[in-house]
Amino acid sequence: MTGMTGMTGMTVPTISTTSAPRPAEVPTTTGSRLRWAVADAWTVTRRDLAHWANQPGMLVANLLFSVMVLLMFGFLFGGAMAVPGDYWEFLVPGVFALTMVFGIESTFTAVSTDLARGVTDRFRSLPMAASAVVVGRASADLLNSAVTLAVLVATGLAVGWQPHGGLAPTLAAFGLLLLLRLAMLWVGIYLGLVARGPESVMALQILVWPVGFLSNAFVSPATMPNWLGPIAEWNPLSATVAAVRELLGNPGWASDSWVAAHPMLPAVLWPVLLIAVFFPLSVRRYRRLSR
Repeated sequence: MTGMTGMTGMTVPTISTTSAPRPAEVPTTTGSRLRWAVADAWTVTRRDLAHWANQPGMLVANLLFSVMVLLMFGFLFGGAMAVPGDYWEFLVPGVFALTMVFGIESTFTAVSTDLARGVTDRFRSLPMAASAVVVGRASADLLNSAVTLAVLVATGLAVGWQPHGGLAPTLAAFGLLLLLRLAMLWVGIYLGLVARGPESVMALQILVWPVGFLSNAFVSPATMPNWLGPIAEWNPLSATVAAVRELLGNPGWASDSWVAAHPMLPAVLWPVLLIAVFFPLSVRRYRRLSR
């Protein structure tokens, strides 16, 4: 607003003709909306990766925990475990898959912390695609899990584990592991959005840890009580572990059950089913946060 002085010496206000900045336009076509969503998701991914770079404590703690589980079970309990072949080759694929499942805790904590601190509300105030925040979080956590998996592979090689299935089956095995992690990501994101705060992670651990250990990751379900063994065999984690062992050429336990004899199909179907359920639930929950 500017002033104009008249003959009387009084200042007459005039209205500035400068227009206010226009808000960002929301894309309307399918292609532009997709590009918009991908660009926004990548922005959130870079934000989450930068957060880990600035505060690497959680990342280092997760890496150390995964390595500790592998070394502890291998060195402390390996001599007492009767398995076909070398116990390290039996154990390492199980720890790979177990780490992918336990990653749900870090995803849950990150999502619920952002929600409690108002970070998610600030994202919602921006002209962003509704799926960008949750997809960005999933992408960052998946990259984090790939790094963790690489560290575990190096640790396994250092203690004598080796893949024997060739390049293509080995890559397929790691693909199954990351598919399982992606499924657990969406479960963790949804639970983080409905939780009352990051302190609820203790309740999540009570649910996740039995799923992790009630499996074929460390022992054969055949050694469990008759009523417990079938539960362990139908555990989604057990399907991934058995499929990964088969692809890597590592030893596993023979079983008469269908799921144990044909692990590839359930190793794909279980994660795909979880993604199909929890991905839309996560996006829907994010959209309803302000209601």
